[in-house]
Amino acid sequence: MRQFLLSPYFHFAISTMKDISIYFKSVNQTEKLESLMLGNQIQIHFEDHFPELNKEGIAIIYVPEFRNNVKHKDSKYSNDFRTQFYRLYAGSNWSHKIYDLGTIIPGQNFKDTQYAISTVCQELIKKEIIPIVVGGTQDLTNSIFKAYEQLEQMVNLTTIDNQLDLGDINTPLTHDGWLSHVLLHKPCYLFNYTNIGAQGHYISGKTADLFNDLYFDVCRLGEINRSIQVSEPFMRNTDILSFDLTSIRASDLQNSNYTAPNGIFAHEACQLTRYAGISDKLSSFGIFNYYSNHNLVTDELVAQLIWYFNEGYAQRKGDFPIGSKKSYTKFRVYLEELNEEIIFYKSDKSGRWWIEVPYPGAKNSKFMRHQMIPCSYETYQESMQGEIPDLWWKTYQKMV
Repeated sequence: MRQFLLSPYFHFAISTMKDISIYFKSVNQTEKLESLMLGNQIQIHFEDHFPELNKEGIAIIYVPEFRNNVKHKDSKYSNDFRTQFYRLYAGSNWSHKIYDLGTIIPGQNFKDTQYAISTVCQELIKKEIIPIVVGGTQDLTNSIFKAYEQLEQMVNLTTIDNQLDLGDINTPLTHDGWLSHVLLHKPCYLFNYTNIGAQGHYISGKTADLFNDLYFDVCRLGEINRSIQVSEPFMRNTDILSFDLTSIRASDLQNSNYTAPNGIFAHEACQLTRYAGISDKLSSFGIFNYYSNHNLVTDELVAQLIWYFNEGYAQRKGDFPIGSKKSYTKFRVYLEELNEEIIFYKSDKSGRWWIEVPYPGAKNSKFMRHQMIPCSYETYQESMQGEIPDLWWKTYQKMV
């Protein structure tokens, strides 16, 4: 069963892992902690000791790279989220490895930092270790994205952000203008982009129209506030998650570096990262625009975001893309408008739903892993009323 999940990355599995320790500065941890606290349970990169990276698990990485935000480029921020994370306790069913690999010190220029992040993430993904990159500006997402280039496989990117950071491909990366560099990267290996938490007053009509034309998904803040569960299928469908802390309400961060009067609540943010952790498909996670100088609430919230991601990871169900379809209950819905059936699958393990999108000649194609799209029971109910699911239609358009 595990082999099906591994197959997209199998050509890496037989290669020798590069020595990534050269990119890291060790953790300086002197606080005495209770024996059961995470600081005494996880494997930490201390001076003269870099953890031996075994197959599977989660690795925490801090990258204080702020040069692409003029306002913050010369600032020195703390990484006290570590202290707060170390003081927490593991969940009741955690059995996976957790590593804190230390800090990637920014290079002489931004491209050096970008190369280090991409190399480290690529090597970790080879071993099925999920990198959690906590760092400076959100354009570092582009560095994580480039780690997937050699996988030669289409991937999905999701951002939790209050705006769509499109920017201009003809200008350098900025903290709020980096997405165009991902969308237009050559070769193209982005299949879908999803935004969660967007606020309409931050998005121009031109940008909104472009995203509609590209059949991307935008799940607005109001939808999240009405029901956080609407985000779960999007999380289950993503390979890379990029969380912009500026999408959280400023009052929930209690830090003068954040000013948004509206946004995701702190408890909703933790629920989102838990959904991300549960996703069998997700293989990298970034938390960005982390501007803290010993701001206790901000630091503790970042620690809790990481904790809830681990809590979700510990509860992974081994659903698609790991399991065979034989372990699903199959439902057929005939849609008169399409003059064909739409196929749904419900997991016998978790009760979660998927919808199948047909693609001619998809066997062994780059679109194969995108034919089974996570959805909700409500999507199935809508199709039973004769409606073509928006999710099905957008995916079909991207494949044809």
